[in-house]
Amino acid sequence: MSNTGHDIETTGTAIVAALIANGVDTVFGIPGTHNIEIYRGIERTDGLRHVLTRHEQGAAYAADGYARATGRPGVVVTTSGPGLTNAITGIANAYADSIPMLVISPGIPRGQERSDIGWLHEMKDQRSALDDIADRSVRPGSPRAAVDAVHEAFARWRAERPRPVHIEVPLDVLEQPWTAADGDPAVAWPAPHAAAAAPDAVAQVARLVAEATGTIVIVAGGGAVDATVELTALAERIDAVVLTTTLGKGSIDERHVLAVGEFAVYEAAAPLLHGAALILAIGTELGNPDLYAEATAPLVRVDVSPAQVHKNVRADVAVVSDAARFCGALAAAVAPRAAGDATAVAARTRRDVLAELAPVTERWEAIQTALQQALPEDVVVTGDSSQVSYLGTGPYWRFPTSRHYIVTTGYSTLGYALPAAIGSKLARPEAPVVAVVGDGAFLFSLQEVLTLAELRLPIPVLVIDNGGFAEIRQNMIDAGMPPIAVEPGGIDLRLFAEATGILYVAVDSPASLAAAARDALAAGAPTLVHYVVAGAAPAGKEPNA
Repeated sequence: MSNTGHDIETTGTAIVAALIANGVDTVFGIPGTHNIEIYRGIERTDGLRHVLTRHEQGAAYAADGYARATGRPGVVVTTSGPGLTNAITGIANAYADSIPMLVISPGIPRGQERSDIGWLHEMKDQRSALDDIADRSVRPGSPRAAVDAVHEAFARWRAERPRPVHIEVPLDVLEQPWTAADGDPAVAWPAPHAAAAAPDAVAQVARLVAEATGTIVIVAGGGAVDATVELTALAERIDAVVLTTTLGKGSIDERHVLAVGEFAVYEAAAPLLHGAALILAIGTELGNPDLYAEATAPLVRVDVSPAQVHKNVRADVAVVSDAARFCGALAAAVAPRAAGDATAVAARTRRDVLAELAPVTERWEAIQTALQQALPEDVVVTGDSSQVSYLGTGPYWRFPTSRHYIVTTGYSTLGYALPAAIGSKLARPEAPVVAVVGDGAFLFSLQEVLTLAELRLPIPVLVIDNGGFAEIRQNMIDAGMPPIAVEPGGIDLRLFAEATGILYVAVDSPASLAAAARDALAAGAPTLVHYVVAGAAPAGKEPNA
């Protein structure tokens, strides 16, 4: 049954119609006592898939992965109180990395706010708590306002910096009958166009490009991930070296001769930035401002949000614009620059940065090289706040385009990779998806293996075991104290895999890890692959323990 007008009985079912109108095809969540009316709408709607995760944090991470893999907003439905607070870490993670996510929950009925009456799941002020974590939290006071809040979120995401939005629907509003006077919820709002750079701003930047007598450096962040074609064309036209942030990884093919890699916040990139003749920072907050303290080149900052163009580092030229539209406009406004030494500078910078990082990253290089050689070029890799991700996949894996490396950065949470892989695979079923996660991070969301098993998604989960919380162990040693509480109790991953109904493989080398990952993709079923990094795990730890 499709969710058309005669099926819309309550605000809850109308909200589902509004989601469908905005192109939503997947919702992550867990039903509860207070969100039944939303689930009534979900049950009635053809073409809308509901994914039952085993924890609301997993639902938020999966929705986040869905959004990063496609650019389409992820949607989460929780119940009030504990259901919503369980999702808070995932919401905060999406906020930090500018990911569009819509979280819908019920709330205490109108007139009972802050009453402390012992209402089931009651919080002192649920909306206020979420407003401090999400981009905003909205508490609509009528059925029409609830549906409008859904339409407004999607419309604004098309033109603004995308961040999570929470809609708290008072329970009495959620259960209220929908009437013809409330209108048709299945009509999405016309979306505003993303900002285009002002012509005079483009002309000013074009003059700086023409006057530059040395290396031009483009620093591309998460705001540039959907501008790969335009950014690459601009870099080639002005012979610019391209440096990216982690969120901007793949905004230019990382094998391109002008690409350095995702080293925009590394101190080792300082010589490149300090020696530049012009720096174009596109879609990035410049998270390590100290790198630019000694840079003498003019700094041009481009962002869709006016609040970003001077954040952390003041721009010499600030341009409010969508990244793709700016890159296209600038490329059209400048004459091609003669090829200089940008290719050599890019290659030298990448070599020098990796050499400087080698003492802490080289143990991960063989793993990443083997995996990249064994897996399809279009693979989507999810990661975590694990050393194998930020010291391995990030520096060493060269992705041909954006939205193929799905990882938490700013909030740096643990437990992200597995549910994000689920969301990514559901968003892009045609793409091979692999989760690469440290053993410590895996323990934070291992319950989502049950979700993976239920969905029978062909995702290899590669648990790279370096003996618990290795970074924190080293931090404690560096602080002159004996490590404490950094080795979580062991779990027999073989028995765990058997109990949850997924395949299990233990491997003992990067080559066998890569082969197991390749075979797992071909097997068409979820597989847990366990690899203990030589010399990293505590003595006596076995690959299946």
